[in-house]
Amino acid sequence: MAPTTTPTLDDFQRVAKTVSGIAIKTPMLESDYLTELSGSKVSFKCENLQRTGSYKLRGAYNILSKLSAADKKKGVVAASAGNHAQGVAYAAEQLGIKATIFMPIGASLPKYQATLDFGAKVVLAGAIFDDTLRAAQEFTKKTGAIFIPPFDHIDVVLGQGTVGLEIMEQLPDVDNILVCLGGGGLTAGVATAAKLLAKQRGKKVNVYAVQAEAAAAYPVSLKAGKPTEIKISPTIADGIAVAKPGKVPFDLIAKNVDKVVTVTEDEIARAMVVLMEKAKMVVEAGGAVGVAAILAKKLKLKGTTAVILSGGNIDPLLLQRVIRHGLAASDRYTN
Repeated sequence: MAPTTTPTLDDFQRVAKTVSGIAIKTPMLESDYLTELSGSKVSFKCENLQRTGSYKLRGAYNILSKLSAADKKKGVVAASAGNHAQGVAYAAEQLGIKATIFMPIGASLPKYQATLDFGAKVVLAGAIFDDTLRAAQEFTKKTGAIFIPPFDHIDVVLGQGTVGLEIMEQLPDVDNILVCLGGGGLTAGVATAAKLLAKQRGKKVNVYAVQAEAAAAYPVSLKAGKPTEIKISPTIADGIAVAKPGKVPFDLIAKNVDKVVTVTEDEIARAMVVLMEKAKMVVEAGGAVGVAAILAKKLKLKGTTAVILSGGNIDPLLLQRVIRHGLAASDRYTN
């Protein structure tokens, strides 16, 4: 039976079995540095080590696996600058489905090449993502291929929510979960799954979402009581730079997320440097915002905390600039 937009714990657990066929159970690693800094246990859920370098594979595989035989023959289409593109391409390759991925003309070469390597046809269209999305939607109408949304679909939310189930399994005493927030698929899934499982166990878990200050659509939307479009500014956290929340994740986030906080560009860059220096982890900007929130003391955390490192797909050509930015933000670079 197909899940509703109010998923149950059974829905998430059923999807976890589906996703386990392709996604690895990424490690949970304690951060000695953040534990000492905060005075309480902090661990990383390392989705930056996931196949394709991001949690996006989970939702993509779940939605693709549910397509009918007839729809699979039509092929699938996605629009993405990186992580969603790779997730859809890899999932489609595993399921024997033809995938066409639209990427912005300025997409990074490593992400472009990785998507090709997973067997997808890549079409470069549009200087900005909105133009890329329109091109993908036009292609969908013309060809009849199935469009795979990055976050605004219940099957995507269910797939991403399997991260939350794994956290609850790997760190049973977890009190707080920090998750990055863009369109909302990961946050909605993790918050809903974790709270449902915690309730079953008779305990409480707090879920906090973190957005880049330059692209913080959720605080505005939550205040308005509905998804509201904002004008986003340039941000190094391009993977979570979404101007308007998805309707499906928004409703679940409004119900299940305890607080949404924002972090600045300097705070994000500093977190990326700390992750490289202290944890030996390469994490993209959007995936490091949870760590940024802890370092900047944006949340008062008590007990055991899990921070999701949601992706590791950083363009090497941008890495040097980000490192310089992060060192400067820490007053360690003066040149």
